[in-house]
Amino acid sequence: MVEAVLLGIAQDGGRPQAGCNKDCCIEVSSVDEAYPVALGLVEEDTFHLIDVSRSLAQQLRFMNAQSIGHVFLTHAHFGHVDGLGLFGKETMNLRGIPLHLSALMLELMRSTPHWNVLLQQGVVVPHVFSHGKLIEVSSQLSIQPILVPHRAELSDTHAFLVKTNSTTLLYLPDHDTWQETLGARDLRSWLASYEVDIALIDGTFWSLDELSHRVQSEVPHPPVCETIDMLGPRQHGDPEIEFIHLNHTNPLYDTSGKEYTQVKQLGWDVGWQGKRYSLG
Repeated sequence: MVEAVLLGIAQDGGRPQAGCNKDCCIEVSSVDEAYPVALGLVEEDTFHLIDVSRSLAQQLRFMNAQSIGHVFLTHAHFGHVDGLGLFGKETMNLRGIPLHLSALMLELMRSTPHWNVLLQQGVVVPHVFSHGKLIEVSSQLSIQPILVPHRAELSDTHAFLVKTNSTTLLYLPDHDTWQETLGARDLRSWLASYEVDIALIDGTFWSLDELSHRVQSEVPHPPVCETIDMLGPRQHGDPEIEFIHLNHTNPLYDTSGKEYTQVKQLGWDVGWQGKRYSLG
């Protein structure tokens, strides 16, 4: 039996976000805090991680497993990798963790001193993956990386298909636009081509005018309102789709708000941290 656990739903900065003095952050209570997005995969007493955030200590409480197995990285942006150092001797003092990453991500780690130490000391053992090539984690679990367009100033970006004998889960927290990701296909046929049953997808912003203090085009993500317009109401045979990687400004945090209600009424959902998915 394999279970996926959504370890966080926030964009890299978490919620509340450092430096934000707006209502979206100053009114957040401790029980409503959101950790940076990451996914856990539990097989009996072993767990695997996709992305490693600085909130790892809190996130591990969601998983009833003792030993860490494999780790996968989507890309180099802050919230997805800033927990890697916790594996080192200053904290967990681990050795020999299989770390699955792209060739560009490995190149970046080797050129970044505080990450290169993890490689030199054998804390993590790199395994370079290729786009589309299946990685056999165990007899009941495999993971397939999918190259997606996203700001590549540091590394490339991959989504992951998490596959068991009965279920396929897509983990796609970051990409720039659906037009670039899908090419000539529509979203439904793209998901169907990968036989996706559960899709955890980029919901960073609700709309394109959400950021008042920054140029939003400099942080491209497909807005949720555009995605649900593309999809319309959920149809028979559609996968479960949940939005994750929510920026601290995103109105979807308000479960009584009109935006959240709109998503739910169409038959889609918003992820919540600690949620478990049985993958069979």
